[in-house]
Amino acid sequence: MTANLHGKTAVVTGGSGVLGSAMCVGLAKAGAQVAVLARGLEKAQHLVDRIESEGGTAMAIPCDVLDAEAVAHSAELVTKTFGRCDILLNAAGGNNPKATTIKERLDAEDIERIMSPATGKREQSANATTFFELDPDGVRSVFDLNFMGTFIPTQIFASHMMGRSGATIINMASMGSYAPMTKVPAYCAAKAAIVNLTEWLAVHLAPAGIRVNAIAPGFFLGEQNRRLLQNEDGNLTPRGQKIIARTPAGRFGVPDDLVGTLLWLCDATASGFITGTVIPVDGGFNAFTGI
Repeated sequence: MTANLHGKTAVVTGGSGVLGSAMCVGLAKAGAQVAVLARGLEKAQHLVDRIESEGGTAMAIPCDVLDAEAVAHSAELVTKTFGRCDILLNAAGGNNPKATTIKERLDAEDIERIMSPATGKREQSANATTFFELDPDGVRSVFDLNFMGTFIPTQIFASHMMGRSGATIINMASMGSYAPMTKVPAYCAAKAAIVNLTEWLAVHLAPAGIRVNAIAPGFFLGEQNRRLLQNEDGNLTPRGQKIIARTPAGRFGVPDDLVGTLLWLCDATASGFITGTVIPVDGGFNAFTGI
């Protein structure tokens, strides 16, 4: 079955990112008018140019998803140009180096250093060795981008979606939503909150006819996680090797791997009775215990 989104308006936050771009293209190919929301206009406009060159319809809107006024203005532009939103894809998100530890676990040297009155003062920096050096502002920024960056667009755009036939919201979860990964505690905790928010919204918005689901990508190699998974010479880091060993498909995901699931969730004729779910697109990672 091929998704038919003709006549639908899709809004994609973080639309100019690696994953967001592929999903914007997929939505346009399925017939949707796509509003690409991104912090930078240049990359978003390049994506719109590509979509239009392939016969699709799209518009680029510079927008900070943490600025409620900017999001509200974006909603007005979308409504004026394309009509009210039918599909909201909350693809804005990411991590912050200041919320990432260098080490996976404390070792004896760390414990001694942290407990020592002489060396126990913990300076927050961009190179946190352990949990105790993480920068609270960095952690806060990760929660803001991933959680509030989903909450604010949903609150604003959902008010335009009520009563729309087939209205749907799709959030972006993560493998870290199910079990925390080492080194990235803030990111995993924020993505776990996305799952909870998705389920809550599915119940709350059901009387308004809006379905709410989430996609949980497995490990996709991008600029934000490249230094954690791949060395400068292109070989995998020990962390990258562990991920591939735990992924039955034996590879990292590529952006187009997400498109089929996205279109299925957007098409009410295919998934109209599905709401409050999280769909892993992970090459089997979440199903494999490692033994």
